[in-house]
Amino acid sequence: MTTSGLLPEGFHDRLPPAADIAAGVERQVLEAARLHGYERVDPPLAEYAEALAARLKAGGLTNAVRFVDPVGQATLAIRPDLTAQVARIAATRMGHHPRPVRLSYAGSVLSLRASQLAPARERRQVGAELIGLDSVAAATEVVGVAVEGLTAAGIADPSIDFTLPDLVDTLAAGPLPVAVEAIGSLRERLDAKDAGGVAAIAPAYLPLVEAAGPFAGAVTRLRAFDTFGALTSRLDALEAIAATLPSSVALTLDPTERHGFEYQSWLGFSLFAAGAARELGRGGTYLIVHADGREEPATGFSLYAEALAALGAGGERRRLFLPYGTPADVGARLRSEGWVTVRALEPGDSPEAQLATHVWDGAAVRAV
Repeated sequence: MTTSGLLPEGFHDRLPPAADIAAGVERQVLEAARLHGYERVDPPLAEYAEALAARLKAGGLTNAVRFVDPVGQATLAIRPDLTAQVARIAATRMGHHPRPVRLSYAGSVLSLRASQLAPARERRQVGAELIGLDSVAAATEVVGVAVEGLTAAGIADPSIDFTLPDLVDTLAAGPLPVAVEAIGSLRERLDAKDAGGVAAIAPAYLPLVEAAGPFAGAVTRLRAFDTFGALTSRLDALEAIAATLPSSVALTLDPTERHGFEYQSWLGFSLFAAGAARELGRGGTYLIVHADGREEPATGFSLYAEALAALGAGGERRRLFLPYGTPADVGARLRSEGWVTVRALEPGDSPEAQLATHVWDGAAVRAV
């Protein structure tokens, strides 16, 4: 039995003005991406579970809601992430498109479970992907578009935390060998900043526990650690990307952070803002797998509209009340000037009843 008006755990209605604000955030982020040549795609809500799992790679469908299609009897999955679907489109429907291809997207994603810090199971994801090129220039563009998207949505003080997702694999396969069966545990201990656990597995990796922090200092410590030169190209790339960002963007580096970056390759980044309880989004480099097994590089980012809207992004609510009898051409002119107008439909209507922030007094706009 269910009670009318109640929703399942992790779901909620988006009411005004929150729904309007979140939609505005999406428009602003997508417009920032569009101005850089990113064209929008709109994948379906559900796909064949097996195919989606292959593209999600690490983690597969562990956090996806699955069901049997009553039409085709195949197992389908509701997307827990949009990036994998954009990768499928780039590899199949747009496989003939000249590279790199720039795509943007926005839509709902659904998780099977949620955490206490982020209890919502349904979220609105918006982002952009650059597919077919693995270079510092490509990564620089994507990070820059992500920052511009945040700025366009009204985030004045964004910050970026960079990470190197393949750091342990790179070192373990070269200058600091680690037994294959121990690599997973080492990643986990480094991610948790567990010095004792790291020391028990591979003491040579201990300096990485203290390497995180403000960007410039963290890079310096990593260069001092990297006496063998295995990280030189990655650190050079990070500094090149950082040099292009506005001085208002705070930068940090946590080279061993892995949570949320399970399928990224050499670069990962999290996006934050002052007052946010958790990250606003993530991005990085990764590989798309084609049907013939060929791998293709890609770089992208995803933001969550509700997280941005909760910080006041998307602009303030402005509703202009037009008293009963206001000429239609006056309303049209005010809307062309950017106002949202609410017309009185009967003589007794009032600005307060229509939640207006401003009122047209017959000659000018004034605050309520």
